[in-house]
Amino acid sequence: MYKKIYIIAFIIILIICIFFAYKNLKFGNNINKSDDYNILNISSYDATVEVEVHSNKNTNKYVLKQKYDAPNIFKQEVIEPENIKGLTTNFDGTNLIIQNKSLHLQSFYENYNCMQGNSLSLISFIEQYKKDEEAEIIESDEEKILKIKSNENNKYEMYKKLYISKNTNLPIKMEILDFNQNTTVYILYREIKINK
Repeated sequence: MYKKIYIIAFIIILIICIFFAYKNLKFGNNINKSDDYNILNISSYDATVEVEVHSNKNTNKYVLKQKYDAPNIFKQEVIEPENIKGLTTNFDGTNLIIQNKSLHLQSFYENYNCMQGNSLSLISFIEQYKKDEEAEIIESDEEKILKIKSNENNKYEMYKKLYISKNTNLPIKMEILDFNQNTTVYILYREIKINK
């Protein structure tokens, strides 16, 4: 009799352990929602992004590869359009190197300290979000939108919004808006890997 009770108790405990272990597994790039997206605490990311820059007269489109490693290494390479393909920006935390591979040109800027002002960088948004006392999060069924008032000195980059998927906890897109809330830069994250 006691043997059956022990076996049943063991099976119930085993089922509970399996249930909790399965519930806590992470697949792919997913990050547990309870981390409240460590998008605010990432240590690295690799991304391929589509960028649209809107001006009064036209819209320019780019495809870029971006790579960030904490604390402040940032690399960006133009994939499209073809006429500036291979243009790279490398910041090592102190120095900035801009290279045009097709023209075999390179510019070197020693003790460069303005990389945080790179509007196209996800890490730049994150740093601004952490400092912005009026930053807010708006949630819908499928996404979270992190909003900041970005740059009061530049009327074309006054506001920023980062859209994060609730399913994957990964960025979907970013919008940079002017003082009239018109989109000046639209960034679509084609691919992104966080902390890999």
